[in-house]
Amino acid sequence: MNKQFTHSIILFDGVCNLCNGAVNFVINRDPGNVFKFTPLQEKQGVLLLKKHAIDAKMLDSIVLIENGNVYIKSSAALRIAKKMSNLWPLFFALLIIPRFMRDGVYDFIAKNRYKWFGKKEQCMIPTPGLREKFL
Repeated sequence: MNKQFTHSIILFDGVCNLCNGAVNFVINRDPGNVFKFTPLQEKQGVLLLKKHAIDAKMLDSIVLIENGNVYIKSSAALRIAKKMSNLWPLFFALLIIPRFMRDGVYDFIAKNRYKWFGKKEQCMIPTPGLREKFL
């Protein structure tokens, strides 16, 4: 994989309804076209996990790769919020909460996401209008 990415890359669980909803939420609040997306289960996602030495068992986490740095769980979510439109960047201030506490809440939601929001049989297929937002 020799492509150089200038965007922030969000890796997400492509079969999770909550995660797919979150991706659409971010897309709708990304007027600067800052983010690119790829499911963790797809080829690009797997290659990025391997390239950045991220445990493939992290499929219950959102992963943000930007400027060569990797962020997971609540740290990724808050850094994503920082680049979104409207008031969402205010949530970045929650980084002052210790990570073990933030990630505890994140892990609880991640553990129950399929039960609460459901799961698809295959990864999200972007519409032709959104295809440019995906790797």
